[in-house]
Amino acid sequence: MAKKIKIDVVSDVVCPWCAVGYKRLEQAIKEMGIQDQIELEWQPFELNPHMPIEGQDLGEHIAEKYGSTREQQKESQERLTEFGAELDFKFDYFEGMRMVNTFDAHVLLEYAHEQGKQTELKIRLLNAFFGERKDVSKREVLKQELEAVGLNATEAFAVLDNKEARNKVKDTEKYWHSLGVNSVPTVVFNKKSAVTGAQPVTVFKQVLTELLNEQ
Repeated sequence: MAKKIKIDVVSDVVCPWCAVGYKRLEQAIKEMGIQDQIELEWQPFELNPHMPIEGQDLGEHIAEKYGSTREQQKESQERLTEFGAELDFKFDYFEGMRMVNTFDAHVLLEYAHEQGKQTELKIRLLNAFFGERKDVSKREVLKQELEAVGLNATEAFAVLDNKEARNKVKDTEKYWHSLGVNSVPTVVFNKKSAVTGAQPVTVFKQVLTELLNEQ
């Protein structure tokens, strides 16, 4: 049995380019027919670790953080919506959309990893935030999404309230920062090489082909 390619995807659940990047990576893997040769794990990254519990208006947040005008934001959102449609991922930007805190979501994703359902939960949370107008910082929303992928919400919330589990996620975030990961998505292959940003399908295919040839 050939050794699997380990892929770590460092990302956040409120990062639109992370959704696009993953869907393109997924497409590359499917088109190459190598699903059984890949071991994929999601790694935590908070775009806004200090985001307060009430969140912030998205337009205001992006203007403050990146200096984008409303017009530039609208163009970017239209482009993302088009990219998403090509990849069967729905972006539904709306007036009053808010940026939210994602730390709890990352703790639950770590729990989901232990249960073998990490990718399912990650995709659910991305869909919930970008396509279903849901606040993924709220516990009732997190409960719905856990149950949607067949996870035990009571057990998951016990982990969520566990100090050790929370610290483990903080330590993991620090680890990736210490390796120089400061933008997402960052896709790391076999802990040796990485690509950042939502690369085209062809780029992912090229990297995967090289890795398969090495093995």
